[in-house]
Parts: sequence; structure tokens; C-alpha cells
Amino acid sequence: MENLSKILLVEDEEKLARFVELELMHEGYRVEKAFDGRVGLEMAEGGGYDLMLLDIMLPSLNGMEVLRRLRKTSALPVIMLTARDAVMDKVTGLDMGADDYVTKPFSIEELLARIRVVLRKQSALKKESAVLTCADLSVDPSRHQVTRGGREIELTGREFSLLKTLLENKTLVLTREQLLEKVWGYDYLGETNVVDVYIRYLRGKIDDPFENKLLHTVRGVGYVLREET
Repeated sequence: MENLSKILLVEDEEKLARFVELELMHEGYRVEKAFDGRVGLEMAEGGGYDLMLLDIMLPSLNGMEVLRRLRKTSALPVIMLTARDAVMDKVTGLDMGADDYVTKPFSIEELLARIRVVLRKQSALKKESAVLTCADLSVDPSRHQVTRGGREIELTGREFSLLKTLLENKTLVLTREQLLEKVWGYDYLGETNVVDVYIRYLRGKIDDPFENKLLHTVRGVGYVLREET
């Protein structure tokens, strides 16, 4: 089954590039290659990739310069590949925005594992930053912004976390215990009625000023965020 992730491999050693390409394809990744830094940079800037494997010792533009230029316009995840194992090379690459660093010669199993880790992190970041909606209510986690009906609503940090949790589980009834665990954490030692208090605060901001109510109490069970039909 084909993996949806698309990897750009920028490596001037053609035999190594072909070996890595075949291994990645065997794992289901889609792969495109470039053999010099300038072409690799142009391809990366063109978009459409989920990850870049970038050698440092490249013709035209070395990997560090490719990374430096790329980071001006793109947050594309980058794993650096190099035969040089000097500490300063690693520090420089990471400081310039590389997500990871693999020193040649490397085992393909290690490279694949590092790719999986970086892609998982990227997927989690995308999920975390995705705008959440319910009817005319919108929550942008990356900007910590809440709007309803085009009107911006100010929430405290705890109110925001509670609303975000309810939106992430939209249409599902969450008990007080579940909300305590997700919003306040496992080690919370206070009263469970703190959930009811914050639900009341939240309702006063996202529901009371509006005709259509979104935050509902399911008696004896908990709370749910949903649009009434």
C-alpha cells in the first residue's frame, strides 16, 4: 500500500541515492531525487513534499546553504545526511533549522526510524494547528484565537483548553472525569466541580450572547459541543 508521504532526496552520490530511493519505495514512500543543491532547493521551494533528506557535500550549493535559503520560506522537515561527523557540523545544521542529522555510513533501519519520527512529529503539529469549527464557532490553536459569528472572543488559558478539548471531541459526550484528565491533568487534586464552574464560564462567553446554543449538558453524564439540528 502506497504511503501518502512524499520525500525529496538530495544526494550527489548516485549509487547511494538509488539505494536509499529503493529502500524508501519499498516502505511505501513516494520519492523524487536531485543530485545538486541548486536543483534540490528549487524542487523543495516548489512544494508538495513532506520531508527532505539533504546531503551536506553537494555541488552548486552545499547542504547548509540549501537549508539556510529554504528556511526563509519553508518549514519543510529536513534530515541532514553527511559523511562528516564533526560536532560543529551537527550543531550548525540543527541551529539552522534541520530536524535531525544522520552521519554516513548509516544503517537504512536507522534512517527509516528517524524518518518515521520526524513525520509523526510533523503530523502532530499539523493536527495541533488545524482550525477547529462547530457551526459559526472557530478555534485556531496556533494563534490561540476564538471567534463566533465573526466576533472575536477572549478566553483564559484554561477556558481555551476546555473549549479545544470539547471541539476535538465534537458531538461526543465527555464526562467530568474525562475533562479533568484531558484539561487539568492526571495529577489534579482539586474538586471535580471545577469542570462545572469552567463550563459555566465558557458558556457565558461562547453561548449566552448568541441565539444558537452549542455547549450542552447531558444530565447524569457530562458535556458535549454540537450544533442542534
